[in-house]
Amino acid sequence: MATTQRVMDGDTPTWTVVDQQFSVVESVESYLEFGRQSGFSPNTIKAYARGLAQWWTYLEQHAKRWDAVSIRDFGNFLAAVRTNEFDPTIRSLVAEPVVSESTVQLRLRAVMSFYRYQAGCGHHVAPFLYDQVRGRNTRYLSFLEHVARRGPRRRAAVRVRQPRREIPVLAPHAIVKLLDAEATYVQTLGEWRGDLRYRLLWSLLAETGMRLGEALALQHQDWGIGRSSTATIYVADRRHPHGLAAKSGCRRVHVGSRLDRLYADYVWWLCDRGGDAAIVNWDEGYIFCNTMREPLYGALRPEAVYSHLRSVKRRLPELPPGMTPHWFRHTHATALLLAGTPLHVVSRRLGHQSIQTTINTYGHVTEDAELEALANWREVVAGWTEGNHDDPR
Repeated sequence: MATTQRVMDGDTPTWTVVDQQFSVVESVESYLEFGRQSGFSPNTIKAYARGLAQWWTYLEQHAKRWDAVSIRDFGNFLAAVRTNEFDPTIRSLVAEPVVSESTVQLRLRAVMSFYRYQAGCGHHVAPFLYDQVRGRNTRYLSFLEHVARRGPRRRAAVRVRQPRREIPVLAPHAIVKLLDAEATYVQTLGEWRGDLRYRLLWSLLAETGMRLGEALALQHQDWGIGRSSTATIYVADRRHPHGLAAKSGCRRVHVGSRLDRLYADYVWWLCDRGGDAAIVNWDEGYIFCNTMREPLYGALRPEAVYSHLRSVKRRLPELPPGMTPHWFRHTHATALLLAGTPLHVVSRRLGHQSIQTTINTYGHVTEDAELEALANWREVVAGWTEGNHDDPR
């Protein structure tokens, strides 16, 4: 079966696809190289390589060429992904979905993108297949389409429809418990006790709605301390030693004075642990770094954050078992919308490329608020008619 192979592109890890003969699949590699040169993040390359490896496994199992498939093959491939037929360790007599629809959609997106690339390169593809990959023009325009900075869209004929999922949020008391479990300020000693690094990380995610990768990629030069104005954080698009990237490009996020003060305390906290002597170039040093393991003061890995959060959840029953760092982002967006913040402001703060993404993800928040207002409508109207003697009732 085809598999993904990790290779090094200079100092950055990347992935390619090898077939059952352990040879690099040239057509896939040319597409992945196009993605690397086009600015795909290493994680995107990894995900697309994994999806294309499964597609190539399907082609090998059915003795088909990649440029001689039909629409039925796409349907069979989706069914194979959905029931995890590419895992040879366990096979069920009755095929049942064991893979989430979001994963199925991700695998399909990789295959579709591969065929769009091949069609754009002029490779001979059956006209019917080309139409499926290329998609068709549609007259449908989403709400506020006119504010999106993009050209006309094509709607692919082969799609995976995901059921609407509930967006998880964190209760305020749960966030407070988490922050206090990481580090607390001892007034009598005038210092912080605990791991201030994680208290700053969770506070940053909760107040800004940043993605975890964006927060871990921050350098000290990106934090503009508020002196006579509001403090700002610059989300930069630069190479990261662990492959992290700004998913939505560069943007600037404003933060409050309490978070700004916490960052200042964190800088002194790092200096007390020898960071001022060990970090040669402080401006280019990563804010969230290793303080107890090698490489000392090197960039913190996302895997380390997830591992730390799992250990904290075992100690704090107030935290939901399925909580991830991304829940802070959902909580931040939900809080802003419930406070009446305009959608376009929330979209820009979260770094969404289109306001439609914000609507699709958090539209239920405004819908719930409208339903609540409708339930209280009679009480509102009663206030209008109170003392009105002309009312026929």
